[in-house]
Amino acid sequence: MNRNVRPVKVGNCVLDGKKIYIQSMLNIPAEDIEGSVKQAVELEKAGCEIVRAAIPNKEAVRLIPAIKEKINIPLVADIHFDYRLAVAAAEAGIDKIRINPGNIGSMDKVKAVVKACQSRGIPIRIGVNGGSLEKDLLEKYGRPTPEALVESALRHVRILEDCDFEDIVISLKSSDVPTMIGAYRLLAEKCDYPLHLGVTEAGTQRMGIIKSAVGIGSLLCDGIGETIRVSLTDDPVNEIYAAKDILKAIGKGRGVKIVSCPTCGRTKIDLISLAKKVEDAVKDIDKDITVAVMGCVVNGIGESGNADIGIAGGDGCAVLFAKGQMIRKVDEAEALSALLDEIEKI
Repeated sequence: MNRNVRPVKVGNCVLDGKKIYIQSMLNIPAEDIEGSVKQAVELEKAGCEIVRAAIPNKEAVRLIPAIKEKINIPLVADIHFDYRLAVAAAEAGIDKIRINPGNIGSMDKVKAVVKACQSRGIPIRIGVNGGSLEKDLLEKYGRPTPEALVESALRHVRILEDCDFEDIVISLKSSDVPTMIGAYRLLAEKCDYPLHLGVTEAGTQRMGIIKSAVGIGSLLCDGIGETIRVSLTDDPVNEIYAAKDILKAIGKGRGVKIVSCPTCGRTKIDLISLAKKVEDAVKDIDKDITVAVMGCVVNGIGESGNADIGIAGGDGCAVLFAKGQMIRKVDEAEALSALLDEIEKI
C-alpha cells in the first residue's frame, strides 16, 4: 500500500511515513519520579525514540519536567477521564497527549484540551482499545470487530476535527492479532492520519513478541504504520530490543542481522550456545551488517555467502569468513572473540 500520510510533529520526530519510530511506556509507579526518570533514560539508551508515561493524577504532572530535563526524545502523557490533567500536561511541556475524546467528558472539556494543545503545537493520539469499546458499538457489532474499532476511532477523530484540530495520531489496539491487523488495514483506507501500531496486552516476553511480530510486522510489510510499540509484561527495555528486531526482520531497521542455522547431525561445536552469545554481544552495535553463525564448514559458507562476516563450525574449531571467502581458522574456544574482532573491523 502506498499510503500518503499527513505529517504530524511529535517533539523532534515527524510522523510522515518516511521513518518508523519505536515507542515504549514507563512502568514505574507515577509517584516515583526518580525511578521514572531513570527508566526513561535507560529506554532512550536502548533505542526508544518516543516514550510515554501515565499521568493518573495532578501530582504525576511533576514527572513531565523531571523526565524532559534528562532525555532528548519526545515524551507522551497518557491521560484518561480527567481533562484537567491533559491541560496541565500541555502546560508542563509535554510533546504529545494520548486521550480518548469520548471519555474526557463534555464538548467544552474536549475543547479545553484542544485549545491547550493547539496553542503549543502538541498533537493528540486517539487511543481506541478493543477492551473498552463504546456500548452502542458493541451492541451494533456484537464484539470488538475491526469495523467496530474503526468506527470508534473515526467518531473520536470527528470530535477533534469539529474543534478544527487535525494534529492527530490514531491507534487501534486489540489483544487479538487478526482483529488488530484487520482494523488497521481498514482504517488505513479511510484516513491519512499517522498510525501507531501495537498488539495490546500481548503477554509475557515469549508470546508477546510472537504476537507483536505477527501483528506489527504484517502491517509494516503492507506499508501501514508510522510508530510501533511491542507491549510486553516485562522490562520495557525488552520492548525496544523486540521492536528493533521486528524492524530488522522486515528490512526497515538498522543494526546487526544474525543468520544462524538450526543445526543438524553434522554439527561438531556448541553452535546453539555460540549463536546466543553472538546475539547478546551484538545487540547494541549500530552497524547495518549481516552476521552468520553456521554449524558446519560444508554448507555454512555457501548458504550464508552473502553475510558480511560469519563463522562456521568444524570439529573443535571454527572458520571465519566474509562474503563467502574464508579468512582464517580458530579454535572453538576462540570463536566468539575472533568473530567480534572481525565485526569491530567492519
